[in-house]
Amino acid sequence: MRKEQIAANLEVAFSRYGFAEPSVTQLKEACEVSLRTLYKYYPSKDAMIVAALQFRHQRYLDFLLLDAPAIGIAAVQHIFNRLEQWMQDFAPNGCLSMNAMAAYPDNHIITDAVTTHKEDVRHFLGQQSGREDLSTALFLLHEGVSSAWPVRGHEAIDTAHRLLSQLITEEPQRQ
Repeated sequence: MRKEQIAANLEVAFSRYGFAEPSVTQLKEACEVSLRTLYKYYPSKDAMIVAALQFRHQRYLDFLLLDAPAIGIAAVQHIFNRLEQWMQDFAPNGCLSMNAMAAYPDNHIITDAVTTHKEDVRHFLGQQSGREDLSTALFLLHEGVSSAWPVRGHEAIDTAHRLLSQLITEEPQRQ
């Protein structure tokens, strides 16, 4: 079994069971590999978590870009529509990265992986909007939807779309 497939299976396991609950033995079973194979690729539970987060990061960005229109407001609206689908299908309990950081706040390997993911998303939003000056504002809106989803659901997306229209049509701020 390839390393990437193990990372994919780890992502599913952590998404389903959280970070505290599954033991390495349970993760081995979820990956359908021997303990030796699991440790060959990921020598610690921390490494398994980071692998799952990195795999999910790339899957998430690919998911957001699927059928994306050209750069601009339509691209950002598309991203937020895809975010809604992602939250429904893959993250009904909130952002897996933030859940990992909450479970391991003092683990620098995990917090660095989460920080990198979040910074990449911020940069991605600025790029896709064609408004790098709005990358942080768009990121905060994205994170707000992710955080509010478990309690507000579709209302979070509807509100985000209203705010997006206002934000993107504003004149760029001079620095």
